[in-house]
Amino acid sequence: MGKKVIEIENLFVELDGITVLENVNLTVNEYDFLGIIGPNGGGKTTFLRVLLGLVKPARGKVRIMGNPVEKNRHLLGYVPQYAVFDRSFPISVEEVVVSARLARKQGIRFSNEDYRIAASALERVEMLPLRSRQMGELSGGERQRVLVARALAVQPRILLLDEPTASVDSRFAAGFYELLRELNREMTLILVSHDISAVSSYVKTLACMNRTLYYEHSRELNREMIENTYNCPVDLIAHGIPHRVLPPHDGVVGS
Repeated sequence: MGKKVIEIENLFVELDGITVLENVNLTVNEYDFLGIIGPNGGGKTTFLRVLLGLVKPARGKVRIMGNPVEKNRHLLGYVPQYAVFDRSFPISVEEVVVSARLARKQGIRFSNEDYRIAASALERVEMLPLRSRQMGELSGGERQRVLVARALAVQPRILLLDEPTASVDSRFAAGFYELLRELNREMTLILVSHDISAVSSYVKTLACMNRTLYYEHSRELNREMIENTYNCPVDLIAHGIPHRVLPPHDGVVGS
């Protein structure tokens, strides 16, 4: 088991007086690929924003690589849920990626090293040949790869992804998850999604989230975890879930 890179104890988060996360406890080890599934509105995006230091907990402790979020959030890369671009806005692929380097700089001038790092990130996601293309000319799948490159340009130890394939077709999604599997050899990944079937094929461990977190450091989800998360009997949703993420149930042996 690798060293701990994220430690969360008794996390509670309130937004506008409403509790959106309660009693969340989680330990993530280095080079894990954790998938967090759950219904829309279950607090998954808020959870990522806590890790990024954008939302302050009402109570509880969050540590990144052994230190408070404020000290080590520069070790995190983030791919947001939706990329909204004005297609007429004149910004190139390279400009989008190198802009991430501002977080590591004082001032707004980019060095040759910044451009080298941006080019390396684009190469990792197979988008370097399009470095001069305008963002507005890209497909949804291409834009998503550019956003991953932008996150990689900060040279993170941990990559957070919020519904990264929500706006792309299934053909693109499969290749995208293969890219994430490659990146996982070098860094820890946390991916949140409401799509159990897509995520379960690629992650190393699975958790469920709906206000609180259900996690057993395994790729297998038990009946109680799913029913607590989705508030309905597992039989109603099991047909949409590959049996590999469920233990044997109702006489069916998981594959």
